[in-house]
Amino acid sequence: MNDIFKKLRLILKDRKDKSPESSYVSSLYHKGLDHTCSKISEESEELIHALKNESNERIVSEAADLWFHSLVALSMKGLSSDDILEELEKRFGISGHDEKKSRDT
Repeated sequence: MNDIFKKLRLILKDRKDKSPESSYVSSLYHKGLDHTCSKISEESEELIHALKNESNERIVSEAADLWFHSLVALSMKGLSSDDILEELEKRFGISGHDEKKSRDT
């Protein structure tokens, strides 16, 4: 399943310097982080709405949109899905309550 993250990372890297007219990803890079963060906010709201009111198919579609825009924003900061997966891996075996407390200090 990590193969899809690798494919996406390659696509994001490839489209970073392309013309904004050539692809949606390129247009996001061109519009910048603030715009992409707005897209994340919009997609988050759409996912919440879908979770409460729509079919599983719509929920998955909205979650994919949120993940996608999040990956684009991460790439703008020089980060990738690997960084997120590493962080999640670190959290295995740690109580969620304890992990949250460690961030609060």
